[in-house]
Amino acid sequence: MTIDVLQSKLAHLPGSPGVYLFKNEQGEIIYIGKAAVLADRVRSYFQKGSDHSLKTSLLVSHVTDLETMVTRSELEALILESNLVKRHKPRFNIVLRDDKQYPYVRLPIKDDFPRLSIVRRVQKDGALYYGPYTPANALRETLKVIKHVFPLATCTIDIDGTADRACIEFEIKRCMAPCTGHQSKEEYHQIVKQVRHFLEGRDHELLDDLRTRMEAAAEREEFEEAARLRDRLFKIQRMLEKQRITQTSATDQDVIGLARQGSAVDLQILFVRGGLLIGRKDFFWPQSADAPDEELVRSAIEQFYNKDGQPPREVLVPTDLEDTALIQQWLSGKRGESVHVRSPERGAKHQLVLLAEENAAAAVADHLRDEERDRQAGEELKRLLRLEQAPRRIEGFDISNTMGNDSVASMVVWEDGQMKKTDYRRFKIKTVEGANDFASMKEVVTRRYGQEESLAQPDLILIDGGLGQLAAALEGLKEAGQPGLPILGLAKARGDKEERIFLAGRKNPIVLRATSPATHLLQHIRDEAHRFAITFHRKLRGKSLVSSKLDQVIGIGEIRRNQLLEKFGSLDNVVSASDEALQEAGLNAETVLNLRRALEQ
Repeated sequence: MTIDVLQSKLAHLPGSPGVYLFKNEQGEIIYIGKAAVLADRVRSYFQKGSDHSLKTSLLVSHVTDLETMVTRSELEALILESNLVKRHKPRFNIVLRDDKQYPYVRLPIKDDFPRLSIVRRVQKDGALYYGPYTPANALRETLKVIKHVFPLATCTIDIDGTADRACIEFEIKRCMAPCTGHQSKEEYHQIVKQVRHFLEGRDHELLDDLRTRMEAAAEREEFEEAARLRDRLFKIQRMLEKQRITQTSATDQDVIGLARQGSAVDLQILFVRGGLLIGRKDFFWPQSADAPDEELVRSAIEQFYNKDGQPPREVLVPTDLEDTALIQQWLSGKRGESVHVRSPERGAKHQLVLLAEENAAAAVADHLRDEERDRQAGEELKRLLRLEQAPRRIEGFDISNTMGNDSVASMVVWEDGQMKKTDYRRFKIKTVEGANDFASMKEVVTRRYGQEESLAQPDLILIDGGLGQLAAALEGLKEAGQPGLPILGLAKARGDKEERIFLAGRKNPIVLRATSPATHLLQHIRDEAHRFAITFHRKLRGKSLVSSKLDQVIGIGEIRRNQLLEKFGSLDNVVSASDEALQEAGLNAETVLNLRRALEQ
């Protein structure tokens, strides 16, 4: 596009709120922004004598075309901008390199017997949602505590009080068997109320309720119930003492902190729910020295909450934002009630922001150390393997089977310093019978590199194994028509702690130092490939065991088996289901009897 055309567009910009898109000479979108008045905002970039930052000046020098999209309000512009940035990931925008949906705990309080579940989308369905929990082990720990302390049902069967017998969860006191009528709906909802208090950080209400019920049980001389409530009380008290980080407020808060080191920036979001720190999220930009704090924080808020998550009642930030009122309006609309964005300068809330900044400072230092270690590993591999450049993308392969059955393979990807899980691949071995790792490796490599696939080509291929596996993989590359891809095998000699690299055309392996960065990187990729293969193999084997158990039952074919698993969720739930529930699922009395006999064997 000529300068005259660009100038013409600048002269005829609308005076409405909306979104603007800057493009380079290749037609690529390089920046997306929003404005209350498009004409004023867009022209400000191109005014001579403007005191622009280095980043903005560089951006303007690349702009050869622009596009605008008019909206009815500035709020609509904010939402559209966030969606477009998420979709296009322009070069000059601050982009969160994270497409995950974060896990939440869902509690459907309108059900007769609510049960907790893990979801990644918050919906307006009348249920309560708690979270987000990140990393995932924070959620696992929370659910582990709830399961040990609060005897809620965890099965998926219909609970109507008519089941013939209770499952093992009742025997170990982790469920009070409402399915058999042993626990009433009202008693069950007392437990649900306690779980709500726990998840919402309403400690005093929870502990007071437990003490009252414990004392009442003791007065009624129901000493077993009183002891159970006492144990629950003590467990909760111990856990709360460890996890509480603020005593000043039970308000749900997300706390944002920033830290810089050189040109690198780290942003932390701490998730505080009812005074409990339930998780955190980390975002790192290695080259963002020119981006002001306000832009980083605002971009993080817009992109992070543009997902399906639910904003908390309060977001604490380390710097004042230019359009705080607009962001509050947007977040409040997503939550369905008021959300406040604050930049505290003193007091307990300011201390929380400082805590987030301390976490960010530690994280940015860790990221930079990791980057330096990866750089050293890449240079070492370039030298050892005589590559043209240090590898930026490495693909690792592993084979897994049990006594030759259910052979599978995995491919994992390391790219630019981190595992790229969106590019992972799993393979069922199709052409090999029995336990033949060499033939399996050849098949998998042929399939990966012989197909037209959108995945980028690797700079290096890592095979878990020695000369035999390497030779098989080389045959696979040749058959796929790509014999020139760099490849190595990684293995230890028996009784030896040192890793060895096996290369094509080289008889003796290269022995790696245990402490070298290259060793640590290759081991990490190899171990991840092994983990991914084992996980896939166990999943297939579990499905096979379930299928074989049900296939032994006279009267249950493939269609009926799949219907049972779809209704009850697992073989364990089929086992614990009542005869009536099984008959409602379509089994006649004789087939139910056959099923009981088969499962008892």
